[in-house]
Formats: sequence, structure tokens, C-alpha cells
Amino acid sequence: MVALNQDVAETMIQIPIQIVPDMPDRIIAATALYLKLPLVTCDSKIQAAPLTTIW
Repeated sequence: MVALNQDVAETMIQIPIQIVPDMPDRIIAATALYLKLPLVTCDSKIQAAPLTTIW
């Protein structure tokens, strides 16, 4: 588990709201991006964001 902290919140700026409009999805995507980890998801909106996804 990773806490939502200021660093993750600031990373959310890199997840375009037009591509990933749902706040929980943006937080998950930003957390993966901040931790420099790929995100396992079949969500096409998150897959379109500028981060590495696996599925």
C-alpha cells in the first residue's frame, strides 16, 4: 500500500484529465508513474495516459 502524499498529488498533473477523467483512476495512474512502476490495467483510458501499462 502506498499513501497518497504530496509527491503523488503533484504527479497527477502529468495524467491528463481529458484522457483519464475519473479522480480515483488518476490517483492510481499517478501513483504508478511516481513510483516508476508499470500499471496492470485493462482500462483503455488509463492505457492512453503517458505511463507504462501491462495487459
